[in-house]
Amino acid sequence: MIIRKYRKSDWIEVWQIIEKVFREGETYAYPPEISEEDAHKVWIELPKEIYVAIGKDNKIHGTYYIKANQPALGSHVCNCGYIVSETARGKGLATRMCEHSQEVAKELGYRAMQYNLVVSTNEDAIRLWKKLGFTIVGNLPKAFKSKSAGYVDAFIMYKELLA
Repeated sequence: MIIRKYRKSDWIEVWQIIEKVFREGETYAYPPEISEEDAHKVWIELPKEIYVAIGKDNKIHGTYYIKANQPALGSHVCNCGYIVSETARGKGLATRMCEHSQEVAKELGYRAMQYNLVVSTNEDAIRLWKKLGFTIVGNLPKAFKSKSAGYVDAFIMYKELLA
């Protein structure tokens, strides 16, 4: 698997991956009926950098973005979003993208990484983020409206990047 910067020509494959996750309404707060145009704005246009993970088959199997979590005085903390295609799940790709994003974050001068809304029912992600050194620093009761489970808690997870 190779992780490289996003190119405009990648959008069709990236959209195919993120659309399924957004439509499921289980892990991201974007509306399940989000338009392709709006998805492009939030995943491609607003973040500082976007990356894709390319498999041996030369297809995109995952993507992530990195951006400042807050403007100005909070801009030293970054935020990332990650999505892995259904066919690549359980093969370590999310781990590789998260590790890659931490290196990129350090290169960009970020001092910490924060995930603002980790859905409590997304147990695989929580387990992975903890394994990679993130801690739950906040619990937001019933902050996420899951399509399948209704109102569930969400966590704020945080990791300092400087040793």
